[in-house]
Amino acid sequence: MEIFGVVNASLDSLAKFSVVSNEEEARKYGAELLSQGADHLDLGAQASHGDASFVDPDEEWSILEKPLKGLLSLGVDVAIDTWQVDTARKALDAGAAVLNAADALQADEMIELAAEREIQVVLPFMLGPDPRHLKHVEGDPVQVMVDWFDLQLERATRWGIRDRLVLDPGTGFAPAHWDWEDRFKYQKAIYLGLDRLRRFELPIYVPIAWKQTPDRLELVDLVLAQEVEYVRAHIPKQIRERHAAIRDGVPLPISDTWQGYE
Repeated sequence: MEIFGVVNASLDSLAKFSVVSNEEEARKYGAELLSQGADHLDLGAQASHGDASFVDPDEEWSILEKPLKGLLSLGVDVAIDTWQVDTARKALDAGAAVLNAADALQADEMIELAAEREIQVVLPFMLGPDPRHLKHVEGDPVQVMVDWFDLQLERATRWGIRDRLVLDPGTGFAPAHWDWEDRFKYQKAIYLGLDRLRRFELPIYVPIAWKQTPDRLELVDLVLAQEVEYVRAHIPKQIRERHAAIRDGVPLPISDTWQGYE
């Protein structure tokens, strides 16, 4: 399992401990994540929660440019996490190696960009035009997700990029102001059905919760037990420790929360 350590450049990010504002802060924080066990880094400047402000492409790039330079100086693959094609193009031109396509490649311009570049692309499940405007899933959420990927992968095949995709169940996104109890039930159902994505014979990538509550750690362990290829995590050291414990057959208690990540 490989870990993308999360670096945020958005002041709207709820994970305040992960926010950087310049090249040096990004280099220092990225190095810390790598020392904790991250293999790669993921950078974004547009928060996706319901109260986040919209950032236009020019502003997004002005926020990202220097932190991206700092992360690239560390010599590891950096993913650009954006749903705006102009931002994605500039980041890839600057050296980003992975496109975390937060629009789920729904815009023709974004999938065209992905087709132009020899890059890995994270494709998240998403019902809606972008992370700020999501629809609730009706019915069996795993079947809805599988059916959605069926259609999107047909489109990706036409664009010649299917083999470069990794599949994200989209649990890092949620309709605005969704109650946690409902979101927990939804995420648990998705994680219990992750193996149904194996039919597509593509790597699986899951965004890991960072808030420290027993129910969130329960979800983390569900993901780690299924040996997904990639996770996106704010606290790589905790993920490495929990993954190792699961592999050893002695999972850590879900009450074993870490302080400082509220």
